[in-house]
Amino acid sequence: MREMMSPDRSQPHAGLVPAPPVLQVPNSIAETGLRADLLVQLIMKIMYFAGEVNGAYLAEQIKLPYSVIDELMNFLRAQNFCEVKGVDGAGKLFYRYGITSLGRERTREFLDVNQYVGPAPVTLEQYNDVMQKQSILKAPVSREDVQQGFSHLVLSDESLGLIGEAIQSGRAMFLYGPSGNGKTIISESIGKVVSHVSGSEIFIPYAVEVDSHIVKVFDQVNHVAVQENHSVSMLEQEGRYDARWVVCKRPVVFVGGELSLSMLDLVLNPIAKYYEAPLQMKANGGVFIIDDFGRQLVSPWDLLNRWIVPLEKRVDFLTLHTGKKFPVPFDSLVIFATNLEPQSLVDEAFFRRIRFKMAVEDPGLETYTKIFRRYCEQKGVEYQPESMEYLQREYYQKYNLKMRCCHPRDIIDQLVSVAKYMGTPPALSSALLDKACRTYFILKK
Repeated sequence: MREMMSPDRSQPHAGLVPAPPVLQVPNSIAETGLRADLLVQLIMKIMYFAGEVNGAYLAEQIKLPYSVIDELMNFLRAQNFCEVKGVDGAGKLFYRYGITSLGRERTREFLDVNQYVGPAPVTLEQYNDVMQKQSILKAPVSREDVQQGFSHLVLSDESLGLIGEAIQSGRAMFLYGPSGNGKTIISESIGKVVSHVSGSEIFIPYAVEVDSHIVKVFDQVNHVAVQENHSVSMLEQEGRYDARWVVCKRPVVFVGGELSLSMLDLVLNPIAKYYEAPLQMKANGGVFIIDDFGRQLVSPWDLLNRWIVPLEKRVDFLTLHTGKKFPVPFDSLVIFATNLEPQSLVDEAFFRRIRFKMAVEDPGLETYTKIFRRYCEQKGVEYQPESMEYLQREYYQKYNLKMRCCHPRDIIDQLVSVAKYMGTPPALSSALLDKACRTYFILKK
């Protein structure tokens, strides 16, 4: 199966849109699923760092309606932990609160336990329930989405069909073959199709509460929030949903040789004393790409053993520093990409759990020529058929070079840079091709 990249010129279009989960705005402390003391601690930490704040500010920071936290503010005033400093408008929402010296003392005790300050978390039960309802298995990706999303690549119908089937199944995929033939760009394009298709937005929580511990989930590196003023199907619920969740595109988490076993477990910040969710949890509902598989510092056997059960059962178990284990969905399309020999990395038992395997091979002359012509068009270089004959004769045949799908892009980029430096229009002349190829290839007869 042969393919190559060229600059992305397409956007996937809409498939069938499944009904999003309904996240009702909580109207009471009980409906949040959280204990009152956890919310009290969050409010006091917000006031501790912010100084004087009004009720509207507190509600915005904690992502709960003020009607829910009003009872807590009454409790804090009764305990002399805060006091009303003034009024910014009509109603309790605009009472201006300030923390007292007693409140500061108590808050410092809370900060010794953990320093998380931000939106109220959701419960583990709520998280598991919502993630299952918006599983990657329900991503509204159609055959047309895949064809359009990969129109910037030179791919066979067989390859496109396999990619589409893998997306629909939500099962893991293994891309293998020589380097430079597009495994990474294929993986990234799968992520773009899944995350950009219309109606494929999902809810991601800011944080999850587990046994009184905070696990931070949402981050701006791996999650792309959808602006609320956009036309998004799941926001058409009178514009109201539980604001402890963020409307995001389906995530695409990408890791390479830096991947380690510790990145797949809960990470406890020793200073802040709350957890950061592991990568596979952040990838839930989306795509998890492991590039350069086999070149990590940790052995591939250790990585694969960590994933054998989650890949099959679609459930992962995480462990708090207290020893408590708890389940979370393992719900992402996992893509392994490697240029190493697959049999040297994994055994048959693991391959049984990877339902889709795709060989990304060296291109033939016809595919190479198609890619070359595309890049000529992209760079404004007039394509000349004789230039392809020249390249084949003077370089690939003469020096016994193997064609790679990345070569056309790199050679043309090299040629354009040389021409720009020389002050001449870029053209497929033998002189410019020679300058490009002799600096790009390592030539040994």
